[in-house]
Amino acid sequence: MLLMLMQWLGESVRAFNVFNYLTLRAVLATITALGISWVLGPYVIRKLAELKVGQAVRDDGPQTHLVKAGTPTMGGTLILLSIGLTTLLWGDLKNSYVWLVLIVTMATGVIGFIDDYKKVALKNPKGLSAKAKMIGQSAIAIGSGIFLVNVGPDAANTGFIIPFYKEILYPFGAIGFCVLTYFVIVGTSNAVNLTDGLDGLAIMPVVLVAGAFCIFAYVAGNVKFATYLGVPHVAGAGELIVFCAAMVGAGLGFLWFNAYPAEVFMGDVGALALGAGLGVVAVIVRQEIVLLIMGGVFVVEALSVMIQVASFKMTGKRVFRMAPLHHHYELKGWKETQVVVRFWIITMLLVLVGLATLKLR
Repeated sequence: MLLMLMQWLGESVRAFNVFNYLTLRAVLATITALGISWVLGPYVIRKLAELKVGQAVRDDGPQTHLVKAGTPTMGGTLILLSIGLTTLLWGDLKNSYVWLVLIVTMATGVIGFIDDYKKVALKNPKGLSAKAKMIGQSAIAIGSGIFLVNVGPDAANTGFIIPFYKEILYPFGAIGFCVLTYFVIVGTSNAVNLTDGLDGLAIMPVVLVAGAFCIFAYVAGNVKFATYLGVPHVAGAGELIVFCAAMVGAGLGFLWFNAYPAEVFMGDVGALALGAGLGVVAVIVRQEIVLLIMGGVFVVEALSVMIQVASFKMTGKRVFRMAPLHHHYELKGWKETQVVVRFWIITMLLVLVGLATLKLR
């Protein structure tokens, strides 16, 4: 919206043309989303408290978590509001990729919202059934794959890219690409959700990965940089830098209130949506494996749950003291803040490895 206004003003005053630069709009998007989160944060938290949408705590979990019971959840609505408003303000609304990432993020957020609402407002401990949740996520992911196949039907847009190599690209075709898109979006969405178990644990890795994808989106959308660095050029993908920057700002703003001891939790409405948003960006810029690397903490958290469930069903024994993995380390004696900060440090290292794939080819 603001971009269109600035472009209109630029026809008369050349100084306003500076807003056509992606880098400037990315900075403004970060600041705008951060400001929205800071300004609306106290109001949203107060409203959530009034509605008594407090977090339920597992009885079999670490005893230190009992004090968290009743802390307002569904704070992800603040994140989505910040991302949505900021992207609409500074993004190019003529770009189909911008609308896709917004729709995927918000639609997945609706699924999380229904799940949270049933759990905390309607006092239904099961929330939205796993089947209903999976059907909703699957529809969004497959729909995204179909859309992307039609937007970019060439091999570079539907092939599977191997990082660290310039020439290795496996053409998947339309069906294979939709399957890949499904697993990336649904897998990332649920992995981030499983990670969201400690104060600030999930949101900072999301911020770090989103920040890195600002660079990947910019490179993929610029034909000169993409050619020089040996990555697929995806026309129009550069505009995703505004969305990713908005996610960074919204995430940092939310962390202000979610840092230990948390005043609010993001809930499924935030975790599922942020994971899906990162997933669809990774698919668009053709960096699915890089997402796997940079989001290694999310991957390990999800794997710990799958391993725990599989082991218990097959042998009756548990591999971890408790799953997801962050609870395992808590029960080993790590303080909550130690787990969170150490997982942040690991994510920082993994993001650097992911960024290195741009040059090491």
